[in-house]
Amino acid sequence: MSELTITLERVHDVLDDDGSGPGEHRVLVDRLWPRGVKKERLAHDDWDKAVAPSPDLRRAFHDSDMDFSEFSRLYRRELDAGDAPSALLERAREAGAERIVLLFAAKDTAHTHALVLQEALEELQR
Repeated sequence: MSELTITLERVHDVLDDDGSGPGEHRVLVDRLWPRGVKKERLAHDDWDKAVAPSPDLRRAFHDSDMDFSEFSRLYRRELDAGDAPSALLERAREAGAERIVLLFAAKDTAHTHALVLQEALEELQR
C-alpha cells in the first residue's frame, strides 16, 4: 500500500476553488462547519467530524484553558484511542487518492488541530 501525501489548507484560502485535482481527496476536519461559509463555496469530498477534537477539548483550548502543547497531547490521546484516523485514510484510498488535503478553518495555522491530525495520519502509514 503506497503512502498518501497529507497536506493542510485553510478553508478561507480555498473558497470557490473548483475542487479536487486528480488523485486528491479534500476533507474538512472541523467538528463545526466554518462560520460564514456557504456549503457550495467549499469544494470538498468529505466532512469528517469524527477526527476533530471532542467538543470539551475544543472548548477548553479556544477558551484559553490550556496551551497548544497540552491541547496537542490530549487530542493525540483522543485520536490514538479511536479508529477515526485509520478510517479516514481507508476512505481516501478507496477513492483512489494519492493525496489528502485536510481542510480547517482556524486563523492560527501554527496552532491548529489539523497539524496534530496530519502527524497522526502520517505515523499510521509507517
